[in-house]
Amino acid sequence: MIIKKILPLILLIAAFSCNSKQVSNAEDYNKYITTTVSQTDLLASAQIWTDKLEAAPNQFPYLGKRASAYTQLFNATGDIDYLIKAEGDLLEAIKVTNGKTTSYLKSLASNYVSQHRFKEALTVLEQAKTNGDKINGTKKMLFDVHLELGNYIYAQAYLKDIKNTSDFDYLIRLAKWEDHNGNLEGAIENMEKATKIAESSNLKSMKQWAYTNSADFYGHAGDLEKSYNYFLKALALDPNDAYAKKGIAWIIYSHENNTEEALSILNHVTSYYKAPDYDLLKAEIAESQNNAQLKTEALENYQKAVSNKQYGDMYNGYNVTLYTDDLSLPKRALDLAKTEVANRPTPQSYDLLAWSYFKNGNVEEAIEIIETYVDGKTYEPAVLYHVAEIYKAAGKTEKVEPLKEELIASLYELGPLMKSKIQSL
Repeated sequence: MIIKKILPLILLIAAFSCNSKQVSNAEDYNKYITTTVSQTDLLASAQIWTDKLEAAPNQFPYLGKRASAYTQLFNATGDIDYLIKAEGDLLEAIKVTNGKTTSYLKSLASNYVSQHRFKEALTVLEQAKTNGDKINGTKKMLFDVHLELGNYIYAQAYLKDIKNTSDFDYLIRLAKWEDHNGNLEGAIENMEKATKIAESSNLKSMKQWAYTNSADFYGHAGDLEKSYNYFLKALALDPNDAYAKKGIAWIIYSHENNTEEALSILNHVTSYYKAPDYDLLKAEIAESQNNAQLKTEALENYQKAVSNKQYGDMYNGYNVTLYTDDLSLPKRALDLAKTEVANRPTPQSYDLLAWSYFKNGNVEEAIEIIETYVDGKTYEPAVLYHVAEIYKAAGKTEKVEPLKEELIASLYELGPLMKSKIQSL
């Protein structure tokens, strides 16, 4: 089944060869790319709880408070050290309370999700479910984790269990579910309902989440003006929202082909936000500029960052693609892809495994994985491209053409570097 797009395909094909309408205006976002981020207040908050713990070591609630402060620091800076410190505090709090405090278990599960330790998150949530209190919130998180693990029958069951069409948490999960099933129009419809609830509640964190996710969905649909405006709304709430700035940089790069401006925004973001994948985007933009030196520097910065063992398996997916497509290390990619499938047996993970086999010259194994675990089970453009290339190599040309049409419609998401690759399918 091919995903149904909102925009007519002919318009997207026309965009393949024509200049696109400019969406961004520097006056809209310039005030946000001169911001400076101070960790002082957040660090002070963590220190307060440290001081209290030193004065009263038996007051375990202080562990939860400090974990929350560390989590906020991670969200603001992308610094993995803070996420690991939060994990340590939560483990200690859970130990002291014999696992009977559900809020600590759910916070630890959320921490594990951030670390892509989904199986461990599931174990913790099952323990929280056994506790029996705050059960609806636990079920919402169980939906999230089962969806991440590819346990779609369980995810759907939990979604039905928490059904409440006037609940923000339910609607955003329904939107995720519709997106997973390739119903982008339905995903957007539910996301808009959730956004209205967020705005009426006037809770900053809820609105922030709604705006950035709405921006993503509209970007997938090709409505870049709405995507751009939602990213601006997110920045109006939090001028330091790194994800929203990255989203605007992508529009400027992929849609408007303004590589220098996109890099300028990313350089600002990475001055205070340390997530390694931002360097991969810099490397991609550098390649589109034919700037080999900048690409090399960006990839070296990325590899140096992810060499930190505290990242664990968080960047396995990125690393597989790096090893197959840029560094010509297909055997290392294959080992990592096997690990990723073991950790998270989703169609996306199996795609990485198939792509790694393909890059190692084993087309037969790649085809078997694609046909068993991937084709028709996910609609992510990057995955569809891999599927098309593998089918082409196997001589199954009748399956390539509909995928090629889909990829043409998804060129914005894939980025300018993919244009020639898609054309040659």
